[in-house]
Amino acid sequence: MTLSRLLSRVGFVSRVGSRSAFTSSKTDTRSPNWLRVGLAFGSSAFLWGLLFKQHSTDVHEYKVRNGLQ
Repeated sequence: MTLSRLLSRVGFVSRVGSRSAFTSSKTDTRSPNWLRVGLAFGSSAFLWGLLFKQHSTDVHEYKVRNGLQ
């Protein structure tokens, strides 16, 4: 196989491999998808709630183990 054929195949593979799997389109900011907005904020609030609950549980266990309560 000659060098020019090898380089042409490499160029073809790199062009095909660099094609993006995602398409970009501008979203309409005037009409948001309220279901997705609600799910995003709801899941964030749920995770923060779990974090605070775990923290208070850890603090209570620390106090019990060290005789601070």
